[in-house]
Order: sequence, then C-alpha cells, then structure tokens
Amino acid sequence: MAKTELLAKVMGHVAEHGVGDLSLRRLAAGIGTSHRMLIYHFGSKEQLLVEIVQSMEDQQRADFEELVEEYHDRPIELMRAFWRRLTDRALGPYERLFFEVYGQALQGRPGSTALLDGIVDAWVVPMTALGIRYGQEPQAAAAQARLGLAVSRGLLLDLLATGDRAAVDAAAELFFADCARRLADHQGTAPSSSKKPPLGQP
Repeated sequence: MAKTELLAKVMGHVAEHGVGDLSLRRLAAGIGTSHRMLIYHFGSKEQLLVEIVQSMEDQQRADFEELVEEYHDRPIELMRAFWRRLTDRALGPYERLFFEVYGQALQGRPGSTALLDGIVDAWVVPMTALGIRYGQEPQAAAAQARLGLAVSRGLLLDLLATGDRAAVDAAAELFFADCARRLADHQGTAPSSSKKPPLGQP
C-alpha cells in the first residue's frame, strides 16, 4: 500500500475514532495493514501524527486560498467563511490532535519537533500578502497576520475546551470587526488593483 493511501486511511480512522491512546498496532489493525508497514512509511507514531497534522494544515491553507478568491473584495465575509470551516465539527478530532502534537513538539518530544517547521510562517506569509493586497503596509500586514493566527488558534482551543460555541463565535466576530476597522484605515477594504498577485507574492 502506498504511503499516500495509508495516510488517507489513517486520517479517516482518526476522524471516526479519534486518537486517544491509539497504538500503531491497533491503528494498523483498524485500517487493514501491518504495524511494520506503518513503521516503514512513517517511522514512529509521533512522526505519523505530525504527518496527519501537516496534511490537515495543507488542506486548510488550500481552503483559505479558495475562499480568498471567492471573497477577495469582502474581507470580513472571508474571515467569517474561513472561521466556519475551521469550526466545523468534523474537524474536531484533527484540531484536538493539532494541539496535542503541538504541545509535544514544544516539549521537544522525539519525532514530533518537525511540526514546528513553518507552523507559524506557513500561515503568516499568505495572510500578510492578503493584507498588503487590501492596502496595508508590509510591516502592519505581517503583524496583523500573526495576530490573526494567534487569535484563531486561541479561540479554537477555547472551543475545544469549553464547547461554548456562541461565546467563542461572539469573540471571533469582535475580532473580525476590529480587523475590518484596521483595513478601512488603509485605503479602504477593496484591493488596490483588480490584477491580484498570488498569495505568496506580496
């Protein structure tokens, strides 16, 4: 079985059953492969979990870029739409896994530290480019992007911990309104040119 196929099966299993104290042997049995095959492709449980998280992060960034094109002239609607995707109940198991592996990586647990590579910059770069497209100066756009990432992750952690969707959504909406005011201070909320550069190229 190819690595990509294995990873897809693992992700489906995690979405349905969560992670908990899952071992590679039980995981292998659950997806119809062998413990040795998982070790061959991923090295360890920690490395496998990192790959799951990175795959989900890649998918979320692709979703973000898709929404940028759809809502490029409506920044607050873009933020709301992306927040709805992030807080979809189906993503709950992956988001719990994200924070679990993130914590392990910060503690230097072997096999998990690779998650830290680009864990911030991979989001800050496209978000900064978007801010520049909306008229912000690069330094301000980068600071706003980093703040937006921190707020989003903090509110996701709040939602997972409390389950208080209404309160978390209200806090998110307050942040979105503040972002809209900041953008309005930088030549309005519409992009300065109809010819939009790629997100990775401010």
